[in-house]
Formats: sequence, C-alpha cells, structure tokens
Amino acid sequence: MNRIFNIVAISATLMLSSCATIFTGTKQTVNIKTDPPAADIEVDGIKVGVTPMDVTLKKGFTGQTVSLKLLGYEAKTFQPTTTFNPVSVLNIIGLLGFPIDAATGAMMKYDPKVYEFKLDPKKTN
Repeated sequence: MNRIFNIVAISATLMLSSCATIFTGTKQTVNIKTDPPAADIEVDGIKVGVTPMDVTLKKGFTGQTVSLKLLGYEAKTFQPTTTFNPVSVLNIIGLLGFPIDAATGAMMKYDPKVYEFKLDPKKTN
C-alpha cells in the first residue's frame, strides 16, 4: 500500500509542477547603468534606487516599465526585453505546468541582463 501511495504522490508532483516557476522563479535581477551615474531608477512609477544598481523585476510577457531620471538630463523610459525561458519546456511532462508558468510570468526571462544608457542633457531654450 505504501508503494502505491509513493508512486501516486511522485506522479502527481511531476504532473502538477511548473518547472520554470520552481527552478527560475517569478522574478529576475537585471543590472542598470547610466552615463552619467546616479540617475534615479523607477519601476512602474516607484523609486527603487540609483544607478548603477541591480534591480529585481517581475517576469512576464512584457517587461516592467523602468524610468531613469537625473536632474539636468532627459528622462529615459524603457521596458526590458523578455524572451522565452527554455526551462518551461520541461513542462511537457506536467498537466498544469505550462499554464502556471504562463500565469506567473516564469515562462519568460529578461535578456539581456545588463542595460546601459547614455543620458542626454536637457536642451535649453
């Protein structure tokens, strides 16, 4: 009886797991640098720090909106590029893995992991 229970438990775990969510998580750290440094970093309108800095972003089909602001320079807004996370392919053995990875954003990853920007001085009239 224990043997049957163990087989059922292992099978259910494999079939109901979501590989990318488990192995790579729903967030990823990227590095953001600016020239000149010391620009404020905002993620979806919330200040998270100053360049250069590692920033943790939620994964998804579109990147979170990142704004870089420095007094005397034009603001720069961008969405880091997301690509398919190949770890999601391991879901081929699971029933719910693909939908879970899609819903949590773990199916995607940020690539590249480093973003460097040259900020332009504000134009004076």
